[in-house]
Amino acid sequence: MTVTRRSALGAAAASFLLPGQIRRAAAQTPVIRLGVLNDQSGNYRDDTGPLSVTCVRQAVEEFARQRPDIKVEVLSADHLNRPDTGAGIARRWFDEADVDAIIDVPTSSVALAVNTICRDKNKVFLNSGAATTDLTGGQCSPNTIQWTYDTYMLSKSTGGAMVRSGGDTWFFITANYVFGQQLQRDTARFVQEAGGKVLGAQTYPFPETTDFSALLLQAQASGAKVLGLCNSGTDTVNCIKQAHEFGLTGSMRIAAMLMYDSNVRAVGLAESQGLVMTESFYWDLNDRTRAFWERVRPKTPTQPPNMIQAGCYAATLHYLKTVAALGVAAAKADGRGAVAHMKAMPTDDDCFGAGQIREDGRKIHPSYLLQVKKPAESKSPIDVLKVVATTPADAAFRPMSEGGCSLVKS
Repeated sequence: MTVTRRSALGAAAASFLLPGQIRRAAAQTPVIRLGVLNDQSGNYRDDTGPLSVTCVRQAVEEFARQRPDIKVEVLSADHLNRPDTGAGIARRWFDEADVDAIIDVPTSSVALAVNTICRDKNKVFLNSGAATTDLTGGQCSPNTIQWTYDTYMLSKSTGGAMVRSGGDTWFFITANYVFGQQLQRDTARFVQEAGGKVLGAQTYPFPETTDFSALLLQAQASGAKVLGLCNSGTDTVNCIKQAHEFGLTGSMRIAAMLMYDSNVRAVGLAESQGLVMTESFYWDLNDRTRAFWERVRPKTPTQPPNMIQAGCYAATLHYLKTVAALGVAAAKADGRGAVAHMKAMPTDDDCFGAGQIREDGRKIHPSYLLQVKKPAESKSPIDVLKVVATTPADAAFRPMSEGGCSLVKS
């Protein structure tokens, strides 16, 4: 049977509606319910999707060994990269399924919609998948934490590095929605601050575009040294593959502004070798990240979690520590209070190490400039990246003074 996006949405809706009997039982025995909301079937499925759910469940399992007295349930649904769909699921989760926190939510337009609902409903929003800096800027919320990365972090690290290595003229291909627009804006800023120039840019409709040939030919004709890809997921994979088909890599370097090791494996080392990208987590960074990978490996033996999926694990674990500190009833009653406690409590986990959450909701940790290995350097199918530079935590993200968040005290 063919599964359409409409039927997938229907299945997702059915998965989170709880029978009245369960809701009545929940009123007698408080349960923490976590809703993982992301792309389960589209462009970002491999970047977030089912493996984000797996990582949230991993955090719940580890927490349960320490606090078996606290019951935690995990729900999941597909937002189809549509703000109206994501917003509808979030409302029904809160109103009908007693969900306390929503986790992940890639696609910045969907994340901003969910951000508003979580604030209005006084629930917790633990964002890992969206890159928009608006979540810690003009649309910051006392109910929201942005854990993993954002467009400022990506642009500062990758854009600056490319210019310093000689890539001083750029042409952008950009997904035409909030994420792509902000990523291009931020990257252009850092390119220009480093002495580079932007020679041109073209946007494309998201998510329906699969043929990038016309855009690639425009990029090639511009004479720019760097092709900046302000997209992600299968769009990035398709752009890189098609750039090789058209011979662009003979005259241009590709800057994949948001790419993961899973995308590298999809493209292949032969075609992606030498590409640079910025991440805040990689499975082979250090002993702690390797330990996390070994714990989750039985559930996903051939695909290590990327930074978004690791962020889902880490944010969930920190939230559950807060639940333990506040008590289940108090945490369920006041999402703002739970987020305030998360900010006050230092963070520490195997994926990101020790860190903190700022007043504006921005989780702080180092970022890493990674380069794709040559085929001869790789020791296994998952050994695809190496660290070439590190930006320390206090310099990796936008200063609070530049964000315009109303939560920041002057």
